[in-house]
Amino acid sequence: MEHGDRRGDQSGPEGAGCTVVANYAGNDEKANAFKARTGIHVSKFNVADFEAVQAACKQIEADVGPIDILVNNAGITRDGTILKMSYDMWKEVIEVNLGGCFNTAKATFPGMRERKWGRIVNIGSINGQAGQYGQVNYAAAKSGIHGFTKALAQEGARVGVTVNAIAPGYIDTDMVAAVPPDVLEKIVAKIPVGRLGHAEEIARGVAFLCSEDAGFVTGSTLSINGGQHMY
Repeated sequence: MEHGDRRGDQSGPEGAGCTVVANYAGNDEKANAFKARTGIHVSKFNVADFEAVQAACKQIEADVGPIDILVNNAGITRDGTILKMSYDMWKEVIEVNLGGCFNTAKATFPGMRERKWGRIVNIGSINGQAGQYGQVNYAAAKSGIHGFTKALAQEGARVGVTVNAIAPGYIDTDMVAAVPPDVLEKIVAKIPVGRLGHAEEIARGVAFLCSEDAGFVTGSTLSINGGQHMY
């Protein structure tokens, strides 16, 4: 998840004129290395913890300024068929991937509404659109994000707050890198462009949806999946 603080008429990530705060959940060493490399602020809290999110967002606003842009990118997997999936595996994924969107929007949407400008981008998934064997928890959470986006967009539309989603396909992240090579080969074979996506390609979609140019775009889901699922 990222928080952007808009400056003047510019919006988007730091390269587009915003101050960015990146949330993380546990790895202090990697977070500090990221901060040292990029200069981007980091904030540690669990997006599934409602009270922790509210407190963290208040602190971010005190330290950095009003949160005008919210990118919900927190996601975990606990894969297994429903015969093998425990309730805890179900609950944890739903609470982080979907509940986190509610918790962060609850903390930031009121301020955006008062200031009559805001951008919320929720990261869904191709598997929330098409489903995926062994991922009833993940697919349900990501599908829920798409519905959450459309409903909240209606609340923000008349007060200058847009709410959109991006549904990435398979991207060359650490999560995908953990997939066994033989399985990954089969996945890539189903992608018409013949490769995994790059994180930068998702980031450019986020930057557009956070910009002034996207002011007439709300309640939409942008699929970035190399043609794997045309929805």
